[in-house]
Amino acid sequence: MAQNKSQIQSILAAVGMTPRHRFGQNFMIDQNLVRVIADAGNIAPGDCVIEVGPGTGTLTEEILSRGANVVAVEIDRDLAKSLRERYASEPRFSLIEGDALSSKHALNDELSLKLTSVRSTEGSTGKTVSTENTDSTGKTPPSIKLIANLPYNIASPLVIECLIAGVDLLVFTVQKEVADRLRAVAGADAYGPLSAIAQMLGDVEVLRTLSPQAFWPAPKIESALVRVTRNDRIGADAAEFSRFVHKVFSFRRKTLRRALIEAELDADALLTQTKLNPQDRPEVLTPGQLKELFDVAKPR
Repeated sequence: MAQNKSQIQSILAAVGMTPRHRFGQNFMIDQNLVRVIADAGNIAPGDCVIEVGPGTGTLTEEILSRGANVVAVEIDRDLAKSLRERYASEPRFSLIEGDALSSKHALNDELSLKLTSVRSTEGSTGKTVSTENTDSTGKTPPSIKLIANLPYNIASPLVIECLIAGVDLLVFTVQKEVADRLRAVAGADAYGPLSAIAQMLGDVEVLRTLSPQAFWPAPKIESALVRVTRNDRIGADAAEFSRFVHKVFSFRRKTLRRALIEAELDADALLTQTKLNPQDRPEVLTPGQLKELFDVAKPR
């Protein structure tokens, strides 16, 4: 059952802490929202659900109640200790203590290994599965999902790295500004690398805007509930495409020709082959045009 504000405060008091701003801790106190998030994740028994920033475990409880396996990633040592004790007898719960990101462009090593392990085994059965949709017994490998009230300070890079890593579905709360960037179209003020990369790897939906009062402490900004369903249009080059887009967008206000030169690319050859307008700016290129440019630019 979802926790209310007083229950969350009691759990924090038991470990001698209050919400820590440096970890972006804003706990969900809207019990209906917890169920809405879980519903949006279409959780099925046997799913592997990554929950980054589980906090006091209110969303964790809801995910476990639906039969999924939870891989929780918690950076706060006091909350990690509390979660470890609370779920000591729960075989479907595992905890990674630390930052979900090892760097701005890489997942936590332990989390990466966990994802690889899930991809190569069929949950708790231990049976090896193929890399196709089903294994030799006709069973479908477990879905890997991120379902979380994300700490705002790592949300953008984490979403991209999870998509690159092959996570099937992401459902998360995030500041509305990031939600707007995720779904922004080329040429819009909010459009940037996050928009282009996310839209080439998945289908982005902003499901609802959330009031600050849904959280405690109440953030000073609005939040949003976002769902990204994996729809990979890049393949094995996703990480390289991400680096390419960031590089080109670092000169977003320059003409495309100048931006490519500044990025140390053969601008004339790329523009001739793609037939893109050299006077356009990187910020007006659609995700598809950026992919076209990348395909020509990448080493053969």
